Amino acid sequence: MKSVGFVTRYPPTHCGIAEYSRFLVSALKSLNPKMKVTVFTTNESGEERYVDEIGVEVIPCFGRFEKDYSKLIDAVNENRVEVLHVQHEYGIFGFGNDVLKTLKELREEKMVEATVVTTHTVDHPYTARPEVFEFQKSLDFVDAIVVHSDLQEFELITQGVDVKKLHQIPHGTLINPYLGYTKQFLAKSLGLMEEFCGLVLAIPGFMRKDKGIDILLEALNYMKDLKFTVVLAGEPKDESVRELVEQFESKTVLIERYLSSDEILRVVALADAIVLPYRDRRGAYAVSGILHLSMGGLKPIIGSRAPRLVELCQFAPLMTIPPNNAEELARRVRWLANNYEFTVSYMSELYAYAARTQWISVAHEHYRLYEELTGRRERYAVE
Repeated sequence: MKSVGFVTRYPPTHCGIAEYSRFLVSALKSLNPKMKVTVFTTNESGEERYVDEIGVEVIPCFGRFEKDYSKLIDAVNENRVEVLHVQHEYGIFGFGNDVLKTLKELREEKMVEATVVTTHTVDHPYTARPEVFEFQKSLDFVDAIVVHSDLQEFELITQGVDVKKLHQIPHGTLINPYLGYTKQFLAKSLGLMEEFCGLVLAIPGFMRKDKGIDILLEALNYMKDLKFTVVLAGEPKDESVRELVEQFESKTVLIERYLSSDEILRVVALADAIVLPYRDRRGAYAVSGILHLSMGGLKPIIGSRAPRLVELCQFAPLMTIPPNNAEELARRVRWLANNYEFTVSYMSELYAYAARTQWISVAHEHYRLYEELTGRRERYAVE
């Protein structure tokens, strides 16, 4: 296996898929430094190609919600790779199957040996956006489909996707390098001058309605006798969320800007616990990158029983609450405050899962898949 190309958003674009792609690319380069990795990315952050800090060539060659991928075809033809891997999200590629048709064309024209798609979101029939099925029904155009969870795999099987093409590879986890640093040091590194009192609860990542910040706000009304600090850290994506934050009566620390993964790791290390009272989009299965960044912090996590947090439900069910239930969230936070050491011990199964899904292990699974795909084609050619 000598070369792989990724079709994805990529930093400096502010996007969870971009951060995911950089983590995966970095791990693959660590696994096999001689392997050529090329990133074919969107033109949202500029049109000029460049080499990033890990030595990967990044080529902007298509737009968000693109319909005409001729520039991507030209770029791949000029920068040949054995495997072309799309990191698919509807918010990047839209609902149609244009990118899948492009992968099929590239393979038939022998510009690549194999094509792979990671479906970061899989919708089921109760979705509010049925147009997504144009894409999901066309997934058999590619050689392999990567999903992150049982929910995603079973749903695609139910929808008739070829089970032989499905490969479940978990989202990667980075064990937090800031464990053991003091709160004061971490706060200063984030540009914070505030004093922290009581239990420090953090909600990291983009501030959107689906993060359940209003649920936490309501839960705080049930916990006025407790001492704690709430850290809200991330770029606001909705003005109504910003207005909600201004209503917080408790000690609140606000970081209103885009945070790199490294900064989110520092927020997680600073916190005593992570709170993820998520609501999920109706009919959509995905996996939370913030959950994986939080797991690597080896801290207690309280989250809703939403599909996006399915791994928390699997490995630490007692730390989950029904969605939209502020009173239950308050009870769980209160229990955590009174049983902190026991909670840390209880979370050990989730921490073990975090260790098993470190990025280098996830990269190894991808690498093995790439070798299988290119090796299989060579065997068929001999036969």
